[in-house]
Amino acid sequence: MSGSRRLLLVDGYGMVYRAYYAIPQMSNRAGEPTNAVFGCIRMLEHLRDHWEASHWAVVFDGGLPDERMELVSEYKANRKSMPDELSAQLPLIDAYLTGVGITRLCVEGEEADDVLAAIAVRSREQVDTVLIATSDKDLLQAVDEVIKVVPMSGKGPALDPDGVREKLGVRPDQVVPWLAMMGDSADNIAGVPGVGKKTATSLLQTYGSLDGIREHLDDLAGRKVGRSLAEHWERVERNVKMVRLNLDIPCVEDLESLTIRSPDISSLLGLYERLGFDQFARGLREPDLFG
Repeated sequence: MSGSRRLLLVDGYGMVYRAYYAIPQMSNRAGEPTNAVFGCIRMLEHLRDHWEASHWAVVFDGGLPDERMELVSEYKANRKSMPDELSAQLPLIDAYLTGVGITRLCVEGEEADDVLAAIAVRSREQVDTVLIATSDKDLLQAVDEVIKVVPMSGKGPALDPDGVREKLGVRPDQVVPWLAMMGDSADNIAGVPGVGKKTATSLLQTYGSLDGIREHLDDLAGRKVGRSLAEHWERVERNVKMVRLNLDIPCVEDLESLTIRSPDISSLLGLYERLGFDQFARGLREPDLFG
């Protein structure tokens, strides 16, 4: 690993929500909630130690794209508002990222998934490996021999094309049609009635692509799934536009701007002391104890 150029991109809100719900209530001496901050620090430390990245960025959502909202007005309307105790911790998480030297990115009007994929594809010729830390299956469509998806926890293998096929039953280039047929309840995108994960996987394994499936709709007409696909084919085509990641977002022009910077020890110590993170503070004052 030593000497390799490795870009690690982290799904910001995926990290924040995971930390908030994984760790019981915590607060500092002033009563400020701190569990999400604590969890994010631990996750980022695990990712740093495990993957030894040379370049980093944490990417946050900047809103919902107009194009998707025009296609599906109820897109993500099922999402609950962020809890107040979590939103109160976002500035503290930003302060940690600044202090530790990790770039924070947010593109107005764009979702983090699209920005993560756009940076990954744009950077793939300049690094040995791009790693995207996320639990969002949409990003598996970006996986190739250079771009891989890793668990947010920092543990477990990096998913390459073979890993995606083993996990989902389809190749990375089949993830978009797979999602388009099934829909995505988490994003409030309706799929084809009667087409779940097993059926969508089987269809793509048999026919290879949406074009292949469409060419064989007559062969499938005697089955309920065939009739449902034929009746809802416009929805499938709409969903392709919904789930395919936008790689044309202007974001990082210079990869070197994502190089890991030296931490601001004074700033981090002040933050840790405010939050009551005594172990983290001792790790800065006496790094040999925790190295």
